[in-house]
Amino acid sequence: MKFIDEVEIEVKSGDGGHGCVSYRREKFVPRGGPDGGNGGRGGDVYFEATDRLNTLVHFRGKKKYYAQNGENGSGSQCDGKFGEDLIIHVPVGTMVFDKETGDLLADLTSDGDRKKIATGGRGGFGNMEFKSSTNQTPSYAQDGKPGQLFEIKLELKLLADIALVGLPNAGKSTLISVISAARPKIADYPFTTLEPNLGVVVFRESSYVVADIPGLIENAAEGKGLGIKFLKHIERTKAYLHLIDCSMLIDEYEAIESYATIKAELLKFSENLRNKKEIICLTKIDAMTDEEIDKYISAMEKETDKKVLAISSVSGKNIETLKEIMFLALEGEQ
Repeated sequence: MKFIDEVEIEVKSGDGGHGCVSYRREKFVPRGGPDGGNGGRGGDVYFEATDRLNTLVHFRGKKKYYAQNGENGSGSQCDGKFGEDLIIHVPVGTMVFDKETGDLLADLTSDGDRKKIATGGRGGFGNMEFKSSTNQTPSYAQDGKPGQLFEIKLELKLLADIALVGLPNAGKSTLISVISAARPKIADYPFTTLEPNLGVVVFRESSYVVADIPGLIENAAEGKGLGIKFLKHIERTKAYLHLIDCSMLIDEYEAIESYATIKAELLKFSENLRNKKEIICLTKIDAMTDEEIDKYISAMEKETDKKVLAISSVSGKNIETLKEIMFLALEGEQ
């Protein structure tokens, strides 16, 4: 199923019912007093997060979501029925924006989080509410108030613990297939991954979620390649794993250039990523000698001032070490 992470819809709370103009009509009471009931309140509109959904694809067909209107009042002091509230379910991690103003209306980050977006219109008073000592038989009632209408933009940000980033073909899909039960599409061409894949990594008695973010390229922050479509998912992770493909590089300086390209795009998109925990890995080292690997690691560590790990998803070299490093980063020990 296609991953959809942004969608625009229209929501409207219910209109309030109108009050009723009515008079008692009883035997032997030829001129009874007012007995018009009040209109019912319109239904509210809520957004609620659920972990049963992981995309916004169910919004693809339907674009208008309206709560039920309140019923009009009637005679014999009968108030109108309240309109039913409308609860719109969205995946955990969904942000709700007012499309017109750009204001963030709700950020639903946990299963069961609920936020009222549109309040139903108040029902109008019937004429019995206007009876007074100076106006025994009021001949008017109040109209119900209209509901609130909003143009809404929904934006889904994946809730993962660690994001895998790197240039296309850096080995992200292969790695996530090795460390988790996820089975992403893997092929020898750029942009194999066109949508994020989530995998649960089991380590010792714990587990954490890793997101395979589609490959980034230079100027991705300006929309080039897959653009910023998936950059925002990295913001919610606790750390990110930066993968650098060594299989096609001439020397260690190309590895540094590859790293710098992606790092620059991340910071152009959001300066907040500067303070996020980063793990650096050299991938696809199968055809390299230990001497070459050490040379690459030394150059990268000098450039980044961070520890660098060399791994192979094919042979499994250092994969268990990497799983431990990611776990410790989430525990605040790295």
